Amino acid sequence: MGIYESLENLKRIAKEDPAVRSALLNTANAPHPIDEFCRICSELGYPISAMDLVTAGEEDYAAMKRSTNGGGENSPMLEGADDYYGMFLAEI
Repeated sequence: MGIYESLENLKRIAKEDPAVRSALLNTANAPHPIDEFCRICSELGYPISAMDLVTAGEEDYAAMKRSTNGGGENSPMLEGADDYYGMFLAEI
């Protein structure tokens, strides 16, 4: 299972289980939020690494940028978010 499917499954679980939702949201207050988030995800059966989150976000943003006018120097400035961790928390 890839990072995208794992995050979608985790969103579903978090929306159904208030304790899981709370634990995931509270990672934002941890000294190392991403590490804590990844630890909880692994405990829930979805092993996600910090590098998985970074890589997925950057790949999606790069693909979006390439799709607008070829991604060259004349491409419009994009308001994009490549922070999958932050987007995940916002969605739950």
